[in-house]
Amino acid sequence: MRPVRKNFESLPDFPFSLAFRDTKTPQNELPDHLHDWYELVYVHSGKGSFFIDRTIYEMRKGDLFIIPGNTIHRAFPDKEEPVTSTALFLSPLFVEQPLFGEAFAYLQCFDQSRKNRMFKMACSVELQMRIESLLNHIEAELRMQKLGYRHAVLLNTQQLLLEINRDRHDGQQQKSHAAFKGPNWVRDILLFIDKHFTEDIGLSSLCLIASVSPAHFSRVFKQLTGMNVTKFINVKRIVHAKELLLETEENVGTISAACGFESLPHFHQVFKKIAGVTPNQFRKQD
Repeated sequence: MRPVRKNFESLPDFPFSLAFRDTKTPQNELPDHLHDWYELVYVHSGKGSFFIDRTIYEMRKGDLFIIPGNTIHRAFPDKEEPVTSTALFLSPLFVEQPLFGEAFAYLQCFDQSRKNRMFKMACSVELQMRIESLLNHIEAELRMQKLGYRHAVLLNTQQLLLEINRDRHDGQQQKSHAAFKGPNWVRDILLFIDKHFTEDIGLSSLCLIASVSPAHFSRVFKQLTGMNVTKFINVKRIVHAKELLLETEENVGTISAACGFESLPHFHQVFKKIAGVTPNQFRKQD
């Protein structure tokens, strides 16, 4: 298992990165990956599909994908009309702000995406124009690096998040939930894994539920998600383990068992392969 951890070209005091108008192809697209930073992906042109968490979405011009940290995702560009997109990455620390007595936070859209498990936003023409203008400003500031450019990037990013949050709050987001792209049995299996990933489930039992052969299951599952089912379950377990490490004071052994690992050494091995650090090191980083 060789999961990819996204590396960001940024400085510790400027936790921000931008991949501007990048044309994706099956050859240069990253394998399935997850990272602690939050990510916005805006589609300028082309088409493809995007696997996020447990859903496979279509990618089209004007789509915006709102991906919280530690969310499994992978894009699959179309071979004939590859997607050109801008990906904006930021640490939650980048947009920390005082509340000013108002129930608003720049990261609300990410929190809502995680809570509702809905990561795609189909933007109106007006919102598309505002997003593209702000992304152009951010790219220009990063490229020219004039006095105060980092502050300018922050201000434009805050404005971008404000526009997205306002659009969602105004109820325009209700129409944007896309139907699952793929066979019904894949959708059902992803939902089943989402509820039972801490249990002892494997390819054989999942094939029985899906009523398909192991060979067909493995081929289609990997084609649509980018990974085999064992790796997918392990990544789900490690994401859950990260949450428990940060949100509880339970010891590592208890968390290992709660996440479905049969032994502590196996948990350590899988955690380090996916997270890049040991469970204890991850807990101390926070």
